[in-house]
Amino acid sequence: MKNVDEDLAEFCVNFAQKNGASYSECRFISTSEDGYILKNGIPESSILTTSKGVGIRVLANGGLSFLSINKLDDRKNIKSKIKEAIRLAKASSKTLKEPISLSKEKIIKDSWQLKPKIKFENIDPKEKMDYLIDIEKELKDIRNKLPSRLFQLSTSTEEKYFVSSEGAKIYSKIPRLGIFYSVLAAVGGKTEQRYYPAGESGGWEILKKWDFIKRISEESRNLIKIIKEAKSLQRENLDVVLSPELVGIAMHESCGHPSEADRIMGREGAQAGESYLNKEWLGKRIGSDAVTVVDDPKIKNSWGFYEYDDEGVPATRRFLIKDGLINDFLQNRETAVKFNKPSNAAARASAFDREPLIRMSTTFMLPGNFSFEEILEGIKKGVYIKTYTEWNIDDRRWNQKYVGSEAYLIENGELKGLAKRPVLEITTKGFFSSVDACSKEKDLDFIGGSCGKGDPMQGVPVWMGGPFIRLRGIQMSSG
Repeated sequence: MKNVDEDLAEFCVNFAQKNGASYSECRFISTSEDGYILKNGIPESSILTTSKGVGIRVLANGGLSFLSINKLDDRKNIKSKIKEAIRLAKASSKTLKEPISLSKEKIIKDSWQLKPKIKFENIDPKEKMDYLIDIEKELKDIRNKLPSRLFQLSTSTEEKYFVSSEGAKIYSKIPRLGIFYSVLAAVGGKTEQRYYPAGESGGWEILKKWDFIKRISEESRNLIKIIKEAKSLQRENLDVVLSPELVGIAMHESCGHPSEADRIMGREGAQAGESYLNKEWLGKRIGSDAVTVVDDPKIKNSWGFYEYDDEGVPATRRFLIKDGLINDFLQNRETAVKFNKPSNAAARASAFDREPLIRMSTTFMLPGNFSFEEILEGIKKGVYIKTYTEWNIDDRRWNQKYVGSEAYLIENGELKGLAKRPVLEITTKGFFSSVDACSKEKDLDFIGGSCGKGDPMQGVPVWMGGPFIRLRGIQMSSG
């Protein structure tokens, strides 16, 4: 049984058309979510939330307006709200230098869903909290060295019906599971912290596949070892190997965000930030031939997986950087017109009461032809950064800094012991230009995250990742 009212969504679109909208669309979204938190061994909270509502956009006289409604049984109120949105769209058009228009796209009628192997509703809430408690039990012998331990687990199911005045009708249903952990180790007055977000689309079977109990135990014990054994780096130029985790955050921050066309055009300047990119960058070199970065919503079971975006456009892989050259930007139907091209399906909203914005999905560097061992073999002196404890990037996504957590010295192609908080501080062009090797496809790995953008802020699930990569001649030191 569907939890979305398709008749109501179509009524909203038809009513808008009859009352002066040149284009209208409606997303009816029903979401259920539960979440569990365990802090220092104590169940802190459990939540169960449901939401249901419509998000409506109308285009009138070249002005665009958005409204959302969660009181769905009062058609009189809905009509009044839609009329007001049309009035605001017409009024806003008078302030625009040029009218807003939308790219011409194929009209889609489809129904799709990602079916879980184990449904969330078949899992007792106690079992979900017990999973977090089992993590805590695994750390029993070292808890005295871990003064802060936070574990979170969430499951959600989103059901959506999109309809537009152009004739698009798309139903979708997708379940997602997320986990987050933060552990602080303290020994002899020194501390190290590890935090990690993960998520996939699918059912409870995801958690069984991950085996986070073992992973968190190993990483927590590593923190203690890092405090005791890691050696500081002297400031010098070194070759650097980055894990898929480090590559992922770098691709998200220094390639994905600056490639958002609305950010490039200035919309996010006072909100999520600006971009070093503009139209003139297309076709220009930003990195070495080894660097190709894509954003792909169609990786099944990814945290940001979708078949169609929130404007009804079919999802597709976007090549943002290709062989070191700036190749494409993330577009919605509005920005696509300004770039004289079709949309590439990057419009996403986090909920029914948020407007669709240009967002990433799974952003990653494509693999190469080297094994991890071959990447190490080419290094006389360097450092391998496996996990990070800190990252920063400026407003335009040009200057960036990553501080390693678990990291190793490299001497003559071999790992030679722990390195203390290696700091990689570099420009975006410097980063991509320094890459000379990427590992094979079998090494591809991804980290989950909630990407924030917009005002009011909306976070959407994303993946980020890549292979192991090698950067040559980078000035490094310990933080």
